[in-house]
Amino acid sequence: MTQTAGKAAEIAHIYVDAMANKDVEKIASISSNDVVCSSPLGQIAGIERFRGFQDGFARMIKKLTALAVYGDDEQAVIVYVVDTHPVANAIVAERVQVKNGKIASTDVIYDATPFAAFAATTQPH
Repeated sequence: MTQTAGKAAEIAHIYVDAMANKDVEKIASISSNDVVCSSPLGQIAGIERFRGFQDGFARMIKKLTALAVYGDDEQAVIVYVVDTHPVANAIVAERVQVKNGKIASTDVIYDATPFAAFAATTQPH
């Protein structure tokens, strides 16, 4: 894994390790109370909604491997591959912005097509 120097790169490294370990509380502890997360699912704001988003993701993860972390003091980009219960080998990129030593926002980028195809095969409860 590649990492550059800076506070955002440091926080991003902690963040991706916490995701790999399904440590939602660690993720919440390094995130601001008004964190904003944008993903193909839409945008959420606030620590409780972000915690819920991360908890849902953690439940899906079989294995997450960080490929790269690049950043400086204000922002970082994380690239990882994740095997989830519905989809194997999903490649994800996240842009993380850090303010006052906490994650202020994250933009999650991935191909949602295989996840949508899986969802189409499941029956609602």
